[in-house]
Amino acid sequence: MSSRLIARSVQLSIDLAVLATAYVLAFLFRFEFTLNLEVTKLLFFTLPYVVLFQYLVLAFMGVPALAWRYIGLRDTYRIGGAVLIAVGVLVGLRLGLVSLPGHAKFARIPLGILAIDFVLAFLGISGVRVLRRLASEGNLSVAQRRAKTSKRTLLIGAGRAGAMVAREVAAKPDLGIELVGFVDDDPVKIGTLIQGAKVLGDTESLPKLIADNTVEQIIITMGAASSTTIRRIVRICDDAGVPPQIIPGLYEILDGQVILSRIREVTIADLLGREAVELDIDALNEFVRGRCVLVTGAGGSIGSELCRQVANLDPSSLILVEQSENALFDIHRELKRTHPALETAPRICDICDEDRLEDVFVQHKPDLVIHAAAYKHVPMMEWNPGEAIKNNVFGTQRLADTAVRHQVRAFVMISTDKAVNPTSVMGATKRAAELYIQSMSAQHPTTTFVAVRFGNVLGSAGSVVPTFKEQIARGGPVTVTHPDMERYFMTIPEASQLVLQAGAMGKGGEIFVLDMGEPVKILDLARDLIRLSGFTEEEIPITFSGTRPGEKLYEEIAVDSEKMDKTRHPKIYIGKIASHPREAVLRHLAQLQLAGESHDRRKVRAALSDMIPEMRQPDETPPPPKAGVEPRARVLH
Repeated sequence: MSSRLIARSVQLSIDLAVLATAYVLAFLFRFEFTLNLEVTKLLFFTLPYVVLFQYLVLAFMGVPALAWRYIGLRDTYRIGGAVLIAVGVLVGLRLGLVSLPGHAKFARIPLGILAIDFVLAFLGISGVRVLRRLASEGNLSVAQRRAKTSKRTLLIGAGRAGAMVAREVAAKPDLGIELVGFVDDDPVKIGTLIQGAKVLGDTESLPKLIADNTVEQIIITMGAASSTTIRRIVRICDDAGVPPQIIPGLYEILDGQVILSRIREVTIADLLGREAVELDIDALNEFVRGRCVLVTGAGGSIGSELCRQVANLDPSSLILVEQSENALFDIHRELKRTHPALETAPRICDICDEDRLEDVFVQHKPDLVIHAAAYKHVPMMEWNPGEAIKNNVFGTQRLADTAVRHQVRAFVMISTDKAVNPTSVMGATKRAAELYIQSMSAQHPTTTFVAVRFGNVLGSAGSVVPTFKEQIARGGPVTVTHPDMERYFMTIPEASQLVLQAGAMGKGGEIFVLDMGEPVKILDLARDLIRLSGFTEEEIPITFSGTRPGEKLYEEIAVDSEKMDKTRHPKIYIGKIASHPREAVLRHLAQLQLAGESHDRRKVRAALSDMIPEMRQPDETPPPPKAGVEPRARVLH
């Protein structure tokens, strides 16, 4: 017999014994330990039926499956509910059958006995589990005190998340954490005990608490802390010489789980303070489940994350369209490992190749197309304007035309904040692609065409964060184009989830705009990354290189009530963006094609300006950095 089966049998025996003892004691208490013959017969006749029924209710409510050594307050609610249901049914039978002749004898159980039995059964079933947990934690505490590698740890945040971390620390001494106490800015909590650990003070007293208690490790356990709060705490801890770590993420706290083995260092995403995305799962399931989904640019930063998110929504199949062989290999291998039952088809394909697109659509007959393939680097497209036109505009056109021919249900295009009053070739080509999508929606209502605009995503290939990390790894300097440069940022999973949510909302022709929050100064981003990498600005200097061709200092995606309509999702808006007549769009595309074939930047920009009246010319000679902005940084000319 396995040890698990033996343990289950012992637990079953204990539960039955507790229920039986509670029932017998209820009789004894009710009749003051004096049972006449009739009451004794009633006790012994009803005992097996009542105990068996109560245990079956406990089993139905999942009580036997609860781990005894990890019993918590929420588990006692379940135990109490199960016992209450069982006793409630017995009371109902007692009241309902009392007037019937020849009714079952257990219907004569006095109501006082049932009330006493409820209290004793609940205390008994909960009590044996609590005793098991206390014994287990006592053993773990001894083992923890004996462990030589335990780090003296301070938890910042004495709320729900902090309490869960403290409980896990007590249950898992192998993590090597010796809990010193909590730090919290709520004055009501200071001096209180949480899971046996004391709230020692507030964050302003951190340096003294670290020194007085020989703290070796700090963990931020604040489930809903703002980026400003985290920045302040990180700065205090760094100054005290103990860089903090942080719990994995808010979504795990909401699920009631904190995985301590995944506690990690504070990242730039934590300092930006992006909130967890709340999704309409029912709408997403209706949009994706059981359908064949095709994702272009499937190997890119956004495209690959879109593939991961789609795979979680149970599509019938997922078609990965990508021009880069290595990128396609990586995402396909990952999806086969994480979703082995999902049919995934990796297809090397250039979206400008109409014949190849036709082959892919004929073979797989996709229901949904998510178009993430694009050239996105602003300076690179200024240097190669013809390729920007060919890929971003005419690649989108060929893909959309193919989707209509094959009666695709929905087409979602990934756009950019740089399409707003564009100054760059890249931004203007994405706006031109939006105009074509809008014209297709008016012409072909059977396919729902929508575009989704958002700004920069953290960690995407070639973006500012990986570039800064590479420069820091080389020993610096970190190059910032301009001290006033600002950008909107969101995480790749957040952007991908909201793209799918917007696609599910689309009726046709909308340009959705994602709420990017507040803009972030690139200079602040550079300073944060230097500090998080364990360096100072003296060790890794910041230099200014000047704005690049086509760049703006400030992006223009901020939500404006006069330019946006709200949707049912708080982070998704519909831009009040005028479309162009299809005949005009096609006429401009013909001019763009001629300009693109010339590969002449001036001709390309002129053709784009004709199509997009709001396009602006970039400032070819941006002003130098303001005097006194960064005295320690050198300006490159």
